[in-house]
Amino acid sequence: MRLSLAPAAALVALAGLLTAPATAHAQERDPVLFVHGYSGNAANWDSMISDFTDGGWERDRLHAIDYDDDASNTETAELIAREVDAILAGTGADAVDIVTHSMGGLSSRWYLKVLGGHEDVDHWISLAGPNEGSSVRLPCVTTSPSCQEVVEGSDFLQELNTGDPTPGDTAYTTFRSFCDLIVRPSTNVTLAGADNRLVGCVSHTAFLRDDDVSEDVRDVLS
Repeated sequence: MRLSLAPAAALVALAGLLTAPATAHAQERDPVLFVHGYSGNAANWDSMISDFTDGGWERDRLHAIDYDDDASNTETAELIAREVDAILAGTGADAVDIVTHSMGGLSSRWYLKVLGGHEDVDHWISLAGPNEGSSVRLPCVTTSPSCQEVVEGSDFLQELNTGDPTPGDTAYTTFRSFCDLIVRPSTNVTLAGADNRLVGCVSHTAFLRDDDVSEDVRDVLS
């Protein structure tokens, strides 16, 4: 009888070894800050956040920020800095991951590069971000400081893109699609020093709800 129990006990022990690392890995995941684009809001991320929780992330470690769309991206960067500080203080984590859409990539990059945020960020992800600006002059360009900063060649972008665009030990990843009619994917999304990825036919706003993009983002952060 003892001979028949030994293999069963070994299987139980093996199962424990196989499940323990997964639990430990889930506990070690960085909290994530989601930064929306122009005319967006924190609710833009509801679908992706739901995917994250289904994938094992703890809901209270997933944070979506709201900000004034028309304020300068430099002001939004300061808001991001305060939010990151609050997340780190509240969770006890050593660093956060930042996931951005469109213009949200610019304010968060200013935080990383100019405000020293790269010291507190493990991963930064840009979905359809106009990192080199947008050639599409939206109506908001005539009235909104933030939109003016997104235009190719703006003073803001020249300062942001001078020197190393991917400073520190942060891992930078960009996602682009040739179906994006707002930001030219071939030249304006990619960053030197980043992992620049091309996805399927995804429109500019659909990056927020595309299942494959969401899965790719989670894979990067895993």
